[in-house]
Amino acid sequence: MTQKQNISEIVRNYSSRLKGFIRKRVHLTEDAEDILQDVFYQLAEADVLLKPIEHISAWLYKVASNRINDLYRVKKPEPLSNFLFDNQEDDMVTEIEELLSDVENTPETEYLQSLFWVELEKALKELPPEQQIVFELHELKGTPFKEIAEITGETVNTLISRKRYAVLHLRERLQIIYNELLNF
Repeated sequence: MTQKQNISEIVRNYSSRLKGFIRKRVHLTEDAEDILQDVFYQLAEADVLLKPIEHISAWLYKVASNRINDLYRVKKPEPLSNFLFDNQEDDMVTEIEELLSDVENTPETEYLQSLFWVELEKALKELPPEQQIVFELHELKGTPFKEIAEITGETVNTLISRKRYAVLHLRERLQIIYNELLNF
């Protein structure tokens, strides 16, 4: 068998299982497909460089795990203010955005960030379960409304409405946090 046939056989044998492994660990199908392609690209590179791989199955899953870790390490979360606040001119929005995206990890900013996330979690727990689930799935995990509708059996319009009520509550609660933490 030629080298291309070996790689084709490996792709055929491991593609669906490896994709399932990756899909369970990433939120977006597109990311899972990109990671799978990258794993097989790395396999082809190893083959071209004549690097022997003793345990192909373990190697494939290890490369996939590394790529999944890279995905989460590289992707920075979207600023919280992008989905909690409509008025981008508001001073509170600007200051919270600066706090959350502060690349200068001083003890003070790390402390303020941790307080903010703790308070956000508390505020989320105050929501009715239906609103909390929709908000967390859509905004924090990036799940599209269409997928949430399939999971919950609710219509997309109902989910959008629930998320809107959640956002209104979180805006109010975050205003209180802002007043306590940033205006001291």
